[in-house]
Amino acid sequence: MLKGKLITLRLVRETDIDQLYTYHLDIDNRGDYYPSNVLAQPEFRKEFQETGFWSKENGMLVMVSPTEEILGHIEFFKTVNYLDEFELSYVIYNADQRGKGITTEAVTLLVRYLFETKRGNRIRLVIHPENGASRRLAEKCGFRHEGTARGSWYNQGKHQDVEIYAILHEDVIVA
Repeated sequence: MLKGKLITLRLVRETDIDQLYTYHLDIDNRGDYYPSNVLAQPEFRKEFQETGFWSKENGMLVMVSPTEEILGHIEFFKTVNYLDEFELSYVIYNADQRGKGITTEAVTLLVRYLFETKRGNRIRLVIHPENGASRRLAEKCGFRHEGTARGSWYNQGKHQDVEIYAILHEDVIVA
């Protein structure tokens, strides 16, 4: 568990699976900038049974409130095998919980954890240019804008540009 002031990040529990799958199916709760792909329920459950949504090179933690309400999740994954980096993705499930610093705290906690425990030298965020909230979050968390990947993301029926932000191990002071 990674404990912050607003939330705790924890591994997914078996008792979370039904609720998480319901959130997973609700494409509208993702907003305009989160991938809209879905897994079939047997595949979703199989992944949990085999890995608990956690392995050496990728993982998912749920963001929970002090009352244990699941607010969203954050994931990390290896980008490509020849780069020494991870990428993060995150989502807050209910729009009324967004803009309260929950995701900023989740990113900060997970970045510190990954740099303390994994070999990766950099962590990146891939952000749609119109996603002002994620751009502000990236900057607040110390990520630097590196450039635009033109036409690299297929979403809402067309190829779209994305902005690449990254933070290096040396940018973060770890205990």
